[in-house]
Amino acid sequence: MPVVALGYLGVRSDRLEDWSGFASRLLGMQIADQGGKQCSFRMDDRKQRLVVSDEPGETLAFLGFEVSAPADLDALAARLEAAAFVVNRGSRSLADRRFVNDLIVVHDPAGNRVELFHGAHVADTPFVPGRQISGFKTGALGMGHAVLQVPSVDLLLPFYRDVLGFGVSDYGFTPYPLYFFHLNSRHHSFAMVGTGRTGFHHFMVEFGSLDDVGQGYDLAGLEPDRIAYTLGRHTNDYMTSFYAHTPSGFFVENGWGGREIDPATWEPHETFDGPSFWGHERLYMEPEPRARLREMRLEAARRGVQAPPLVDCPWLWRALDKSGV
Repeated sequence: MPVVALGYLGVRSDRLEDWSGFASRLLGMQIADQGGKQCSFRMDDRKQRLVVSDEPGETLAFLGFEVSAPADLDALAARLEAAAFVVNRGSRSLADRRFVNDLIVVHDPAGNRVELFHGAHVADTPFVPGRQISGFKTGALGMGHAVLQVPSVDLLLPFYRDVLGFGVSDYGFTPYPLYFFHLNSRHHSFAMVGTGRTGFHHFMVEFGSLDDVGQGYDLAGLEPDRIAYTLGRHTNDYMTSFYAHTPSGFFVENGWGGREIDPATWEPHETFDGPSFWGHERLYMEPEPRARLREMRLEAARRGVQAPPLVDCPWLWRALDKSGV
């Protein structure tokens, strides 16, 4: 796959001060720039991972996907144009604002702006988190994952899977159509939910320790209506997480312990157990859909559906080995 990671993303919002507090004090990101009509944030040695621009809309502005070599941009541009998508080469000014060497810009069939880039710039100062955390799980896995609400998964599936070459991890159709895609060994870096609407559902950041998540959960609980999903664990990527309302209304998933796969041998498959083993009570939902998702969790529990024991989770042992534990 020429696309290797979710590198960065941008959000439109006129609530820059709210975003500054949310991203630094709750998520633990470092404020990289807070001048003028934009604020940007670091998660690691990259100069920026999240950009919030003072624009109307309170939604996703762009998704930045990284390619492994400069020639991949030309190859992807040719594939996109052959599939009748309009491709624009990013200007030098845009590349400088994104802190990358080069990029191309295209819009998916639902109108979402997708930026494909190469050569992300590295900061010359160490990452300093906005709160005391062990750090974020990024590197070759990228920033995390992003999830779109889409009018129809069938409308966007050919664009992401067939043209851009995203690998399907798994998919489901109950209680709504869901497709998850991998770009590297992270179980999914991108997903789409067939809600019938167009918009941003959430992005996920993965912390280095479960305590980072738990302490963030305590902080989020101090703010009225900040928690959108209670603490829980997903069925497909085994992520333990909670979801927080952002200042723009969509969510951020705060996670730990996500599953890693081998893209070379992974087989896409349909899932039937619902989104979560336990928890993830959707506090924002109306009673009927909230109860339906709760019943799916309870049914999975009645059937004894659980994640593999830790001893059978090599991706977690690899993480522990690298940390020296």
